[in-house]
Amino acid sequence: MALVFAMLLTASTLTVIGEILLKLGVNLVGQRVGAFSLNPAVLWATFTEWRVILGFALIFGGALFWLGVISRVNLSFAYPLLALNYVIILIPSRVILNETITPTKIIGAIIVVIGVIVITWGAASKQG
Repeated sequence: MALVFAMLLTASTLTVIGEILLKLGVNLVGQRVGAFSLNPAVLWATFTEWRVILGFALIFGGALFWLGVISRVNLSFAYPLLALNYVIILIPSRVILNETITPTKIIGAIIVVIGVIVITWGAASKQG
């Protein structure tokens, strides 16, 4: 089970870093050519921005570790653990993106953590 949690932590870390890079990339592109759209100039600017490219690569890397997780445990056990990404993303969103973390977001994060605990309660010991 330790391997599963290590792979899950790796998948989450890569995904969260990738999402932060995507946001940084599209913010820069937006300043140059406008918000994301299907306009060819915007598409080109977006998909040639190194942060966007690296963000997608990290998210893909996270997906590879996720495949390792779901090949070893029940999806109904593993999937709720991905909700922790919503909690984890709050930290880099505040520190790197300078986003406001409101009390409502903190309460929501606590509810997510409680939900993950309830859903997975005892399930780890039943994995075979």
